Order: sequence, then structure tokens, then C-alpha cells
Amino acid sequence: MRKILSATLAASVLAAGAAQAANPTVTTTFQVSATVQPNCTTSATALGFGNYTPGNGAVTANSTITVNCTKSTGYTIALNPGSTTGDAYTQRLMTSGGAATLQYNLYTTAALTTVFGDGATTATATDAGTGTGMANALQYTVYGQLPDNATNQASTPGTYTDTVTVTVTY
Repeated sequence: MRKILSATLAASVLAAGAAQAANPTVTTTFQVSATVQPNCTTSATALGFGNYTPGNGAVTANSTITVNCTKSTGYTIALNPGSTTGDAYTQRLMTSGGAATLQYNLYTTAALTTVFGDGATTATATDAGTGTGMANALQYTVYGQLPDNATNQASTPGTYTDTVTVTVTY
């Protein structure tokens, strides 16, 4: 009986040792990293003056520029003079497709005192802000005026258009 008990005990000890030897473990670590790059997106609504009747007064309208930027990213919003005007911010022009033009301008405030432009050209300003995260849209109003001046009062009937480019620099 002793031999049987000893053989059973020896088998148990060997099995336990084999189980420990068969499952050794080691560990290590690795680093996870990412670099968040500054990013901005922008969009704008159309600015439609609607119907203009020469001699009945100036017409105003607004557009909204929306900017989404990564958190803490500073940016500046600039507008070009438009596709019809060339490089002149003093009076932007819309065209009806031919030689006829209609004057208008875009401003940074409802007071219509500072032309919204590139900030480098005399008497123009830009707008600026700081991003609060890509999911948070920040909005800026562009104030437009079509003056009822002698030039516009001499315009021929038709539909006039222009295209203004919004540039967000960050």
C-alpha cells in the first residue's frame, strides 16, 4: 500500500510542477500616441438682396459664415473683393452677364462702416476667433448693402450676381 500511495503522491507533485512550467508569463508595455493637428472648415450662406427698385432706397441683406476649428486654434476670416470687381474693395460689383454692373459692399458690422475684406487693403477689416472644437460651429455675420446711388439707379433691369471667396487662415 505504501508503494501505491507514494506513486500517487509522486504523480501529483509531477503534475503540479508540469502545470506551472507549461504556463509561464512575461509582460511588456507599449506606448500609444497621436498628434492632433490644427484644422478648420468653413461654409457660408448666400447673400441675396432680393428685388431692388432704383430710387426706392438702399437694400441690405446678411450672410452667415460658419467656422469650425480644433480647440484653441486661432484663425482669421477674410473676404476677397468678388469675382467681378478685380482688386477693388471700395465698391464691389455684380454683373448681369454683360457690361452692366450693380454696386454693393460687404461690412463687418450692422453699422456698415468697415468694409469686410482682407485687412491688408486700406479701409478693410477681417474677423477673427479661436476654435472651440470641430463639433462647435462659430458663426459670423456679413452685412451687405446695395446703395441707392446714381450708378445703381442707372442700372438696366436684370439679375446681377457676383461670387465672393471666404478665406480662413489658421
